[in-house]
Amino acid sequence: MAVNIGVCISFLIVLVIILTYYNSKDKINNLDNRCFKKLVPITIFGLIIEAFIYFYAIFTDEMYILNIFVKLLYIYYVLWMYYFVLYGFVVFFDFEDIDDKKYKSLKKVLTIFYIIFFILSLVLPVEIELNDTYIYPKGVGTTFQYLAFSIGMACIMICGILNRKNFFKKQSIPLISSIVFGIICTVIQVVHIEFLFIVPSHAIAIVMMYFTIENPDLAMIEQLNIARDQADRANQSKSEFLSSMSHEIRTPLNAIVGFSQALQEENLPEQAEEEVKDIVRASESLLELVNGILDISKIEANKIEIVNGEYNIYEVLNDLVALSKARMGDKKLDFKPIFDKSIPPILYGDAVRVKQIILNLLTNAIKYTKEGEVIFRVSSIQNNSVCRLIISVEDTGIGIKKENIDQLFDKFQRLDLEKNKTIEGTGLGLAITKRLVDLMNGRIMVQSVYGKGSKFTVALDQGIIHKAPEQIKIENENNSSDIRDLTGKKVLIVDDNKLNLKVASRLIEKYNCEIKTIESGFECIDLIKSGEQFDIILMDDMMSNMSGVETFHKLKEIENFNIPVIALTANAISGMREKYLEEGFNDYLSKPIDKMELNKILNTYIKN
Repeated sequence: MAVNIGVCISFLIVLVIILTYYNSKDKINNLDNRCFKKLVPITIFGLIIEAFIYFYAIFTDEMYILNIFVKLLYIYYVLWMYYFVLYGFVVFFDFEDIDDKKYKSLKKVLTIFYIIFFILSLVLPVEIELNDTYIYPKGVGTTFQYLAFSIGMACIMICGILNRKNFFKKQSIPLISSIVFGIICTVIQVVHIEFLFIVPSHAIAIVMMYFTIENPDLAMIEQLNIARDQADRANQSKSEFLSSMSHEIRTPLNAIVGFSQALQEENLPEQAEEEVKDIVRASESLLELVNGILDISKIEANKIEIVNGEYNIYEVLNDLVALSKARMGDKKLDFKPIFDKSIPPILYGDAVRVKQIILNLLTNAIKYTKEGEVIFRVSSIQNNSVCRLIISVEDTGIGIKKENIDQLFDKFQRLDLEKNKTIEGTGLGLAITKRLVDLMNGRIMVQSVYGKGSKFTVALDQGIIHKAPEQIKIENENNSSDIRDLTGKKVLIVDDNKLNLKVASRLIEKYNCEIKTIESGFECIDLIKSGEQFDIILMDDMMSNMSGVETFHKLKEIENFNIPVIALTANAISGMREKYLEEGFNDYLSKPIDKMELNKILNTYIKN
């Protein structure tokens, strides 16, 4: 018995030191620590009780007192197993939060079982065998304790089997070791009845738990939180700067693009006509640069979201064909759009992102192909309610060296610069495309023969909407460059920048409609309240005193107001279209104003 007392006191000292050191430090209030905080004092309590039993038995044979302390020891067994099994749940099921529904359910069942065990520990009889060399409790109460212990260990083993991936992580070491120690203690107890090491085996498990439990330094966590907050503020500042930069760059760019596009339609001398084309190309390159920087910044800040909705895939494809032909300019390329007519017309997905992905690939193919052809092919694989779009863009351009393909989707990478130094670009298009494809859980593949051409293939899963559109055509009239005669129609343009008003008026005047321009939201509200009618309103958002969004909401309060309102803004960073549509605007036009997009808006919203 003296050996048992020595073992208990040794572990008692160790656990007191651990508890003192543990409580002296700040800790994360997670489930691991909650269980550990309960188990350490409970184990200390058990060691004190067991040491007292041995010590008391040396000097007296009073069974009544011994019986009380043995009952206390059995209550300890129940409490210890309850929190140890709970710790097993936390480790094997990866519970992190006390509010986890599954954790609450398992804890509730476990609590019911161990309340029953607790009551039985108090009422079941215990017999104590005592002599000069050992004290050994036996009887129904003792048998029941072995049963409760076995049930607890079985629960832990079942948890481990159900979650085998967590069975060998370091937090499970105390759980596995307790089972091993339990078996060893049982064998020792059978062979040498005088040695009873169950509570010390618990203490060993607690020591192991202390060194395996995840308990990072809170000072470091606080520093990380401060760094995270600073990074969030920096990202917010960057987003605000990008928004401002977008507006400030696009406002003058709107004038350059708008006036140069308008000049292209005039009867100019041959030299002037070429110079205007150069201006348009240069402005398009600058716009591509601005868009690329804004998009990649938004992606890196995790600000880009996939906004799903119903859309007509054929309208998207027709838009892409028209835009690609416009971008070819004077290049004598054979552009071949090939679309599988079995593609379901109405799909569910993010049409804006699908269009952006394909347009980036088409723009690259046109940019790097001097002669030959660009084949734009779209087919599909359908499975129940999912349509997998297979989009390929194949060209006869310069191709890509085999060793460079791995770098193709890196930011700011422009490969084979010596050969491509005359081709403008930022090297962001394919990086953005890859990120967007990944966000949509798609795949992108590249095949290329250097000097002969490249083929990019994208697979995107979209939902199928089982309803027929009003009209499905491979060539959509609304997307054509034909100008409708809008004689008798009235267009209101609201912008606090006179140059922007002049640009918009210049682009719209060819429709032969009546154009009215005003410079503030207040004027717009007064004009509509006066009873003046318009067929469409193009409204800038970033106006002084009253923004376009505020003006629009004031207009909606006017009785019987039903004029289509289009957000016309230089704030064109990713996600702005969705923002304006959520505000209630009918549509969105970014600056610089694209002639084809403007044509589509006017054709869509001005009724015949």
